[in-house]
Amino acid sequence: MPDAKDFQLDHALVRRRFASRAASVAKADFLAREVSSRMAERLDYIRLEPRRILDLGCGHGADLPMLAARYPQATHIGLDFALPLLKQAQPERSFMQRLLGQKPGPQLVCADAHQLPLARGSVQLVWSNLLLNWLTDPLPAIRECHRVLEVGGLLMFATLGPDTLKELRAILPGHAGERVHRFIDMHDIGDCLVQAGFADPVMDMQTITLTYTGIDPLIRDLRASASSNAAKARPAGLSGKAGWRSARDAALQAQVDGRLPATFELVFGHAWKVAPKQIEDGRAVIQFRNRQ
Repeated sequence: MPDAKDFQLDHALVRRRFASRAASVAKADFLAREVSSRMAERLDYIRLEPRRILDLGCGHGADLPMLAARYPQATHIGLDFALPLLKQAQPERSFMQRLLGQKPGPQLVCADAHQLPLARGSVQLVWSNLLLNWLTDPLPAIRECHRVLEVGGLLMFATLGPDTLKELRAILPGHAGERVHRFIDMHDIGDCLVQAGFADPVMDMQTITLTYTGIDPLIRDLRASASSNAAKARPAGLSGKAGWRSARDAALQAQVDGRLPATFELVFGHAWKVAPKQIEDGRAVIQFRNRQ
């Protein structure tokens, strides 16, 4: 895990940004859509028939229809901490749909990932698309996922790794502090899964490289998707016109075939909740079975 002094995200700022940019986030989440597609491919190889599914960090609800189509008999819960964004996840039902008794949309909950308002062992699948990268320490949220899953339940997630936006990090002036906040390494996420009680986590990493005509459209995309630097120690501004001029000059030097690359390191993982070997106070669990 990164040193706490160098890796503190302003979670209140993150909430405000997602809330204030709810409309633009829905139009600028092309990365999350690609990640969702790759996560869904992994579900093809997993035998699971969940009765209740939690989309943790559902945002404007773009993944909920896919999950509903894949598991039509399940109850679906979308949870996010930004209420204006969450309101967009509620599908509109026509008068005829209501009259015919069409199944209502997902249950939507505005809450924090660190304190899920769900009962212990109440869901069979927790799905989380690009939420963990917004947490200073993912362990409390992962522990909550473990708590709300029943034994045999699955956590499936995707997050961003340390090489994300490495080109932008190199371009922006660093004398006043880091301009791109840090992302947690895959191995540290794996350690959190084990500490939370999950068994045999499976993780892999892929990279996506987007290209831009320059630094300005890249910055616009990040702002539209509420993905700007959220570090508590972030510097204010970019040192005025001189700072932007320097950044644009550096971006020109970093171009490849006339395009500025932007790398996103994607970390995919899933892990199962197994029967505990000890209870929370440390006492061992002993199972008694009838002799045949």
